[in-house]
Amino acid sequence: MKKIYLITLSALALISCGDGKEKSIDEIIASGDLEVIRAKQQELSNEQLALRADLEKVESAIRNLEGFKNVPLVTTFEAKEDTFKHYLELQGNVQTKQNVLIYPEMAGTLLKMYVKQGDKVRKGQVLAKIDDGGMSQSVAAAEVQTELARTTYERQKRLWEQKIGSEIQYLQAKTTFEAQKNSLRQLKEQLSKTIITAPFSGTIDDVIVEEGTVVAPGSGMTIFRIVNLKDMYIEVDVPEKHLPNVTEGKDVEVFFPVLGKTIATKVRQVASYINPSNRSFKIEVPVPNNGGSIKPNLTAKVRINDYTNPKAILIPQSVISENAEGEQYAYVASDKDEKNLADAKRTIIETGKTQGDLVEVLNGIADGDNIIKEGARSVKNGQKVEVINKK
Repeated sequence: MKKIYLITLSALALISCGDGKEKSIDEIIASGDLEVIRAKQQELSNEQLALRADLEKVESAIRNLEGFKNVPLVTTFEAKEDTFKHYLELQGNVQTKQNVLIYPEMAGTLLKMYVKQGDKVRKGQVLAKIDDGGMSQSVAAAEVQTELARTTYERQKRLWEQKIGSEIQYLQAKTTFEAQKNSLRQLKEQLSKTIITAPFSGTIDDVIVEEGTVVAPGSGMTIFRIVNLKDMYIEVDVPEKHLPNVTEGKDVEVFFPVLGKTIATKVRQVASYINPSNRSFKIEVPVPNNGGSIKPNLTAKVRINDYTNPKAILIPQSVISENAEGEQYAYVASDKDEKNLADAKRTIIETGKTQGDLVEVLNGIADGDNIIKEGARSVKNGQKVEVINKK
């Protein structure tokens, strides 16, 4: 604006002087008289200073008439109540309770493998067979002996009920039958250990030995790893200070960086024990795995909704300042008129939790207040400001 007025006044001054003025200057320059030329220079400088003084007077009058004298320009936003959810961000690893290594329970040669790596199996399905070392023949012989003992016992029982024979004969037959039954049951239990079955439905993740390998219990030799990827969960260590707010049923967002996938779930279980070494407690968060892409030990970022305020006032951290007493404050633009002029009012506030760049205001700002955003650092309490919000 200042340049426009200066150019205008200069042009008016030149016009008022006319061509004669310009000729007289040309004549003076053509004369070559240094003293005359310097005198003309001084005259023109004085005229320029006078024009600048007049220009400043005009600008000052305009500012006073329009009310814009030393008024800072600011932008504002309206404070509104909104639902505020604070999240505790932690890290955990995916686990499954059905991730089992299968060991042999009987010594012998691994005769047959019925599954291979990657096969889907159901609970109780036969996976492999170990040589029983003739135990099956022993079981067959024991079955014959047990059947004979049962027949003898039943006959002796009928005779004893008819008061025929002695009681000792009856008791001996009964004892022999019971002993034979127990012996047969034990043999069958031993024989069953030569058949390896799936403890639960899942996937054969690894086949560790081959057919023909001699295996034995207690040797540390593993035959299979079987995994069920449907019942997955994340175990997270939570600092003890969050114990009152992290409870069963809290909403959780789980993000898998490797997969670029986010899952919504809830806290399933909260441990009752605090680890004294790191002052934390464990929680379990179930993870649905319908597609099977989530694997055990996969790293996950866990966001636990530990606090919710349905009627929160949120403002950016950038508009908050702090005074010498340590009090936090923000500026509210009040009493805005038709010329967008308002009063900047410093308001002491009480803040709560923070999420990203937003801060929860507990006291000091009400729903509908216009908070100064851009220019908040340059205004003073009670100062007039011009609000220039973009539409």
